[in-house]
Amino acid sequence: MSRKNTNRRAFLAGTLAGIAGGTLTASAADDETKAKITGLFPKDAPAADLGYTPGILAEGRKLIFVSGRGPHDHAADMETQMRQTFESIGKVLEAAGASMKDIVNMRAYFVNITRDLPAFRKVRKEFLSKPYPSATAVGVTALAVPDLQIEIEAVAVL
Repeated sequence: MSRKNTNRRAFLAGTLAGIAGGTLTASAADDETKAKITGLFPKDAPAADLGYTPGILAEGRKLIFVSGRGPHDHAADMETQMRQTFESIGKVLEAAGASMKDIVNMRAYFVNITRDLPAFRKVRKEFLSKPYPSATAVGVTALAVPDLQIEIEAVAVL
């Protein structure tokens, strides 16, 4: 194995160990400090829509990865399904001591993106604030849960 690959592996192993142990370079006194989240708005890379930021610089100690969440009432109208999904994300974040304001990245999957993207864009502004998280919307043919039309995952930093 080359020295370059050994160094990369050592760096990755140390980084993962630090994340798993909850410490990277901050001291115990920093535990109570919230992340610093800064929106990145390069002049030549504007956001395609309001409600998300082209990039986020997040400086913090803890990462919260929220698995794909969906609504509990699959028969409800799409705005209601979106609200239920965001509320579910909020409950997971709350369990980690975080809130919707701590989200730095969001990915949404739609079975019918043309129909549902406008409702998503409307509802996300009810739950998120500036700087909005970086985000991606993806159209898919199906989701893992039968009858599910929307699934959203998120990453938050504390």
